[in-house]
Amino acid sequence: MKVVVIGGTGLIGSQVVARLGEHGHEPVPASPNTGVNTVTGEGLAEVLRGASVVVDVSNSPSFADDAVKEFFRVSTSNLLKAEAEAGVAHHVALSVVGTDRLQASGYFQAKQAQEDTIKDSGIPYSIVHATQFFEFAKTLADSATEGDTVSVAPIKIQPIFSGDVAAAVGRTAVGSPVNGMVEVAGPDVFQMEDFIRKGLAVREDTRTVVTDPNGLYWGIALQESDLLPGAGARIAETRFDEWAAGQR
Repeated sequence: MKVVVIGGTGLIGSQVVARLGEHGHEPVPASPNTGVNTVTGEGLAEVLRGASVVVDVSNSPSFADDAVKEFFRVSTSNLLKAEAEAGVAHHVALSVVGTDRLQASGYFQAKQAQEDTIKDSGIPYSIVHATQFFEFAKTLADSATEGDTVSVAPIKIQPIFSGDVAAAVGRTAVGSPVNGMVEVAGPDVFQMEDFIRKGLAVREDTRTVVTDPNGLYWGIALQESDLLPGAGARIAETRFDEWAAGQR
């Protein structure tokens, strides 16, 4: 089947495209650098012609509250309208475990609005909720660094390898719409301090990592388990230490 992957040249999208191709499907990566822009609508009608499924793994170029809300509002609305006109039978979107619990953040407000728009569109859909990726430990550290110290919130995290996220998105795309949410997570639960420390060690980054009882996650206060998936989550196989060994 023809599967259009919005954000198909990024970290997750490129892996989704590769996996779908390996399984005999016709994946089409779509992003501004391939001439498809969901914000302006450029190239949408053309790329969706004949598509059975659309996978949206795109992200906002800016995480400022107003900009990210506008990005997801406009891009999602444009995409769903074009899908309806093209007769697309399944819309798959990648989102984040705990989105509904993180609504003090403008970014997660935008993601929740995106999900609500998808649910209300009338197009059969599946939303894949993933935990944080192994690859983003440094990004998390950078957001919480002052001087040479990384002060992180006293919360738990169950991170996942990006390749396992791509596999879950690909499986969902070629399956029947669930008209609901699928959660995926890595096999191990860490304290945030331990995950960040391990992630920095992979990069030989010597910053000191500590838990701050008043620490925030992207600027918001969380309960200890807010980033963890529910009991029915699909658990991926790749462990952090296995992934880390391949990075050295």
